[in-house]
Amino acid sequence: MTSPHALTPADPMAAPAPPEEAVAPLIRGIAVLRELTDAGGRAGLSDLGRATGLARATIDRVTGTLAHMGYMRMDGSNAVLAPRLMELGNAYLAALRFPALLSAHADALADQLDESVSLAVADGDGIRFIHQAIRRRALSLSFRIGDLLPAERTAPGPLLATEWSAEEWARWHKRQAADPEDLGFPAVPPRSHRTATTAFEERVERARAQGWAMDDQLIEPGLVAAAVPVRAPDGRIACVASVVSHTSRHNADSLRDSLLPRLRTAVTVMERKLADAPPPEPPSKSTPVGLATWTSVSKQELGGEFIESLARGLTVLTAFGEGRAELTLTEVAEATGLSRATARRALITLGHLGHVTLHGRVFRLTPRVLALGFPPLSKTTLARIAQPHLAALTRKVEDSTSLAVLAGDDVQCAASVAAGRIMDVGIAVGARVPAHVTSTGRVLLAGLPAEERTARLARVRMGALTARTVTRPADLELILDRVCEDGYALVDEELEEGLRSIAVPVHGRDGSLIAAINVTMHSGRRPAAECVTTILPELRATAVRIEGDLHVTGRFVRVPAV
Repeated sequence: MTSPHALTPADPMAAPAPPEEAVAPLIRGIAVLRELTDAGGRAGLSDLGRATGLARATIDRVTGTLAHMGYMRMDGSNAVLAPRLMELGNAYLAALRFPALLSAHADALADQLDESVSLAVADGDGIRFIHQAIRRRALSLSFRIGDLLPAERTAPGPLLATEWSAEEWARWHKRQAADPEDLGFPAVPPRSHRTATTAFEERVERARAQGWAMDDQLIEPGLVAAAVPVRAPDGRIACVASVVSHTSRHNADSLRDSLLPRLRTAVTVMERKLADAPPPEPPSKSTPVGLATWTSVSKQELGGEFIESLARGLTVLTAFGEGRAELTLTEVAEATGLSRATARRALITLGHLGHVTLHGRVFRLTPRVLALGFPPLSKTTLARIAQPHLAALTRKVEDSTSLAVLAGDDVQCAASVAAGRIMDVGIAVGARVPAHVTSTGRVLLAGLPAEERTARLARVRMGALTARTVTRPADLELILDRVCEDGYALVDEELEEGLRSIAVPVHGRDGSLIAAINVTMHSGRRPAAECVTTILPELRATAVRIEGDLHVTGRFVRVPAV
């Protein structure tokens, strides 16, 4: 089957030819990102070539450029999306403002109903999720922020279609003829019946009349949903809130009777929030981000392997954000440090691909920006974010590394990379050890409020595991105070004879201490003092890189530890 993102599609839904001023390398780079997204964030280079129709040499240059930007990484012959790519989707979500204003209300409703709650906006003749509050059960939803679904198979779709123009209805009919199985929507299973299509216009009129809509197992058997529009102060639909369940918990009737009233009450609160929200701060006139200089230097360093126009074109998207929902060409050029001509060509290309729209003299991002990696990356975990950084650290220091989180009075390993030595430190993911005798544990204990830390130490049985184990709570309190002051913990043969480790904290987006990473080795490898002078700087630099990825990922998404 021809990929929907191939550069030379033969189907009737193929995009029109790009304008003469379009930047071809930017078109190719976005095609690669779309394919990687639809593949779940990981794909072989040969597979990317077949899917996009690009030559292997072009694929190598595109992926090399994206890797240099930090938007992806190579794992053998596979390209893997990297967390930093989420800054593109973050720019759209920040400019939109709805996730920042409404997500807490959606989360509260999900807690109240014990069901999944979503916020969605229109994207062409589909809907795209901008927030998800998912109930984590064995049988739970797999939809992600940024996923695109056909409007006719959803609860929000009929509501959003009440505002479609004649042109948008024509596009929908054309898509129905061209893609009767919904193969262009990887987030949903192929359509096996025509009910969703034949009844859609009737559902739209019913939604218009009653002010809400239902999805009774149109996406797949067992899934039911109810949706209510969240209207902006001008009366137009800002987004749609929906509550989703499955038929073992609710059928369509019980969902309508028991949950819809509470959904409508929550939407009323959301609409009040939109009405009362102060306008965003205007764009600052700060110094440009230096993109032009950075890309020029990268081009000089990497030569023909670095596609400067691709890097510049993608970063144009990051000119938008909170208080920068609408930008003129001049403002985009000023924000990026690019010339007006370069910014203009990038915007023309992004407009051709549907990632920006022009309204008078100002440009706006569209929900399609979320298609650039956001869905698979929005489901990432702290462990996955940390893993490649730990692997790089292990290669550099030639010792085992791990990331751990507090689990009661223990620390639990969430990610680890072994050094591959004959005598190696083996820490299995999921393994738990007492927090007070490990370097990661002491970092995490040191970061607790004083009263909580003292209470924990008072109930822990501090038996001697080796001759060096600290066993008195008062002594450990002094050690933890020193850890707070120094910003690291070094534990030498207290958990096991011959085992030495050094750890530093990892902080979340809000500055809270959420994990610790360490380097572990046999005590004969190097003196303890050398761990501080040579290992600690590398360990701290790795923590900064993990935090950087975590801060981008966690802007609009909750990032669990594992």
